[in-house]
Amino acid sequence: MSDISIVIASHSGYGHTAQLAAAVEDGARSLAGTRAQRVDVASLSDADWDLMDAADAIIFGTPTYMGTASGAFHAFAEATSKRWSTRAWSDKLAAGFTNSGSMSGDKMHTLQYLSLLAAQHGMLWVSLGLLPGWNTTTSSPQDNNRLGFYLGAGAQSFNDTPAVDDADVNTARHLGRRVAEQTRIHRTGLVTAAL
Repeated sequence: MSDISIVIASHSGYGHTAQLAAAVEDGARSLAGTRAQRVDVASLSDADWDLMDAADAIIFGTPTYMGTASGAFHAFAEATSKRWSTRAWSDKLAAGFTNSGSMSGDKMHTLQYLSLLAAQHGMLWVSLGLLPGWNTTTSSPQDNNRLGFYLGAGAQSFNDTPAVDDADVNTARHLGRRVAEQTRIHRTGLVTAAL
């Protein structure tokens, strides 16, 4: 079977979400036979659109601003309408991640927005697949999924520093690997069904 292709389509306003996108890419590439590439949705070229059209999976990423995805990500989502009308991304796998300065920051709304975008395209959503961390007296803020999201990867980074918490970077890396694994399973099933 040929390599699987994953595109991380994201926007980052201050660099935090870009760090998460890099971790998602690393996680996806950690599965042998996976090609993963990042595209900045704020400045897409025709080649970037072609990458997404040819990909087996697209992982969406955006900061959460004012309770939703960034304006640049919303503009990208609207620009996908040509793909929506032709069902070009139907049956691709999809997943998502987001970041905000607060522990909650209404990130769940952003993840719901991303999953709904995928659903409108007929894509198949891959959840984070991790139990929540840091929810007992013996757990740690360094646990994966320390913020307790299921729908996708949620991260918190302080507004006055460029750093992203290591636990959130590891959670994003897990998401990339999980999407790669699920994409491999999906592709194998499609090949088997075609036989």
